Order: sequence, then C-alpha cells, then structure tokens
Amino acid sequence: MSTAPVRAGSSRRLWVAGAVIVAALGFLLFKGLTSAITFFKTANEAVADRAQLGNSVFQLEGTVVPGSVHRAGGDVYDFVVESRRVRVHVANSGAPPQLFRPGLPVVVVGHFVGASNVFASDQIMVKHSQSYIAAHPNRVKAANGSTR
Repeated sequence: MSTAPVRAGSSRRLWVAGAVIVAALGFLLFKGLTSAITFFKTANEAVADRAQLGNSVFQLEGTVVPGSVHRAGGDVYDFVVESRRVRVHVANSGAPPQLFRPGLPVVVVGHFVGASNVFASDQIMVKHSQSYIAAHPNRVKAANGSTR
C-alpha cells in the first residue's frame, strides 16, 4: 500500500516535468521562427504599409536613384531608393558592397526611424543578376523607366 502514493507522486512529477520541457521547446521554436522571419517590401509597398510596419526590421527593395548617393562620413552613406515612382531615403551605416552604384536594384536591411520615412539600414545587397531580373520584370526598372 505504501508504494501506490509514491508512484502517483512520481508519475505526477514526471508529467509536470514533461509538460515544462514541451512548453520550453515550444517557446524556443516560436521565438526562433519569429525572429528569423524578415519582411520583404518594395519601396512603394513599404511606404503604403508604413503604419503597420512601425519600427520593425525588414528588407526594403528599390533601385538606387542616380545623383542621390552621398557619403555622410566614415562608413555612413545616404541615398534614395525608388520603386514605382515612390522614393525612400536610406541612411546606411556600414560599407556598401563593391558593386553598389546608382541605377542598380538593391535590397537594404533595417527599419524606419520613428515616424519618419527615413530608412535606417546596416546592410546593402546588390540585386543585379539576370536571373533575378527575369524573375521580377515588373520590379526592376532602369533609371529611364524601361524594364531591365
């Protein structure tokens, strides 16, 4: 008779420990998946969704506007990206890649600053391959407006 209460208590502890482990794994999986998700928006989509985006980190795509690239000092570069005639000012901290130049489509990673439409970025990725252009013909426009 004395073994039944010990078994019940031991079984109960095992269930509680199992539940805690499952909850912890579920929490870690949830946090890992949600932190790995980065939104991808074109400049026009980002401006249209500005209120919903808030200060969340996402990837912004657009073509670098000719004449807009200025070195603000050190590795800080200011430039403007455009998509479907909508422009976003980008303040990038960090050296741009060698292929970075006006007229090329880029993806920058960062967030909007406060309530402004200034996009603070710390990474620039140049999108220039023909396979990308072929896959997204309506996204990539030359400075003169023609499709690349």
